Amino acid sequence: MIRDTLRATYLIETPLDPARVAEVLAGEQSSGTFVRVAGETDTLRARSRAKVHSLQELGPLPAPSLPSAWLQREHMCAGPAGPYRRARIEVDFPLANIGRNLPTLAATVAGNLFDLGETTGLRLERLQLPPALRARFERPRHGVAGTRTAAGVAEGPLVGTIIKPNVGLSAADTGALVAELARAGVDFIKDDECCGDPEHAPVAERIRAVMAAVRAHREATGKTVIVAVNISDEHDAMLRHAELLQREGGCCAMVSLNWTGPASVQALRRHTDLQLHGHRNGYGMWARHPALGVGFQAYAALWRLAGVDHLHVHGLGGKFAQADDEVRESARECLTPLADPADAADIVMPAFSSGQWAGTLPLTLDAVPGGDLLFMCGGGILAHPMGAAAGVASIRQAWAAWRARESLQAAAVHAPELRAALDFFGRLPH
Repeated sequence: MIRDTLRATYLIETPLDPARVAEVLAGEQSSGTFVRVAGETDTLRARSRAKVHSLQELGPLPAPSLPSAWLQREHMCAGPAGPYRRARIEVDFPLANIGRNLPTLAATVAGNLFDLGETTGLRLERLQLPPALRARFERPRHGVAGTRTAAGVAEGPLVGTIIKPNVGLSAADTGALVAELARAGVDFIKDDECCGDPEHAPVAERIRAVMAAVRAHREATGKTVIVAVNISDEHDAMLRHAELLQREGGCCAMVSLNWTGPASVQALRRHTDLQLHGHRNGYGMWARHPALGVGFQAYAALWRLAGVDHLHVHGLGGKFAQADDEVRESARECLTPLADPADAADIVMPAFSSGQWAGTLPLTLDAVPGGDLLFMCGGGILAHPMGAAAGVASIRQAWAAWRARESLQAAAVHAPELRAALDFFGRLPH
């Protein structure tokens, strides 16, 4: 990769010549349009036009993955007959086109190209960032090391949970639940994405109630429980929420990334020293179809450039549609430096959630053996038949069993909380 370019990898599908379509994409996303225009000199094109670096043709498909009205118009029929050719292409974009503007970077690699009429499938898979581009944007201010320090957890996964019920609790009820969960022994608590600033628990009241519980627990035990308060809102309000949270002694804010936007998250990173817990709710819309959208590596790169400290990756053996291999790879991407392999601080903590409990922890630790992760169980803690403290204990017992290379069933003989979890939550994932 040329050091003054950003390389993006795409999967394209088309009934046309993939090499021609790759050139259309490169032109559309840099200096070109469908015709050459006045002022588009050869010198300008040499300086600013994106270049196709490579093309690898893959196996064709007999039918299109997505419709294209453009192809229907051009061929005056329902669409061209197959085969629908697929190719993986790498395109180099000049850094000078992007400058230090994160929305422009996103629009360059993931803008109108999804609407190109020549394609019946298009997916951004990866971004390769040169160190020169990485240096222009935000870094995780806390990441793995800072999060561990704040929680006082030197090794192993941070045991976390989610406020349940998701919505409906008053601010006082939420504070009382945080106090209960802190006594149960969790390291990390987060709001749900659907609880932002509801009428029954305004965010300012919720922050004060929650942080009063956190301070009381710290004074009684010396243990700081991290609470990621959902401050997602319109931009100025989000900054005000962050200021209040910091004044109240908070150390972490949760943000619904897709609905607040890269520029707003980037500004929040510059405005506050809070840990930024990046919640990707809505990500399936971006990534679930194999011929459309944005793969996790590229998606995560954009948010890491905005300065988040944690990123959700869903969970292994969980309740969502993603394959376990995709979850594993997403977690490993979080723990891989973004541009320079030697830059060990440029990593973010993967957050596992969705249907997690003690029985899913061994698979999770197999994927991330170093244990640098947030393991968040809503029902896995709050629905444990012996209570929340037993739910936390069952997870720590599962971790001890994994370290001892002991099966959960064998460990449960001497661990009643783990035994109860195995009996209650059912079949172990594989």
